[in-house]
Amino acid sequence: MPREYFKGTWQEDRSFSPAVVTRGGKTVWLAGVGMWRDEEGNSLAGDFDAQVHASFAQIGQTLARAGGKLTDIVTMTVFILDVRHGNQFVELRKEYFPENFPGSALITVAGFAKPEMMVEIQAIAVVGDE
Repeated sequence: MPREYFKGTWQEDRSFSPAVVTRGGKTVWLAGVGMWRDEEGNSLAGDFDAQVHASFAQIGQTLARAGGKLTDIVTMTVFILDVRHGNQFVELRKEYFPENFPGSALITVAGFAKPEMMVEIQAIAVVGDE
């Protein structure tokens, strides 16, 4: 599916694009994902990196059910509990999106539905070429 990633200046360092243009494909609206437990049910409380990785893994599994993959994400809204994790999130996101960054917002919040949660990621993806 054709995509155009607008390049920014400072946005490149933060691993997001100011805009992404798509043509064709189907839009997948993903609910927010915040993983405070791993797939085996073990607590990830207090482990920001593990929560980010588990959240991206869950999003990837959901996208696979829709025929897509993480790199089909065109924009995401990321909510973090502690502003001090902002730069840490950016570095972790670069592992999943080394280039052609999705659009993004990074927002600090006062709390989540589960007190163990430190991060929640909501995204929109465009998959296929219908």
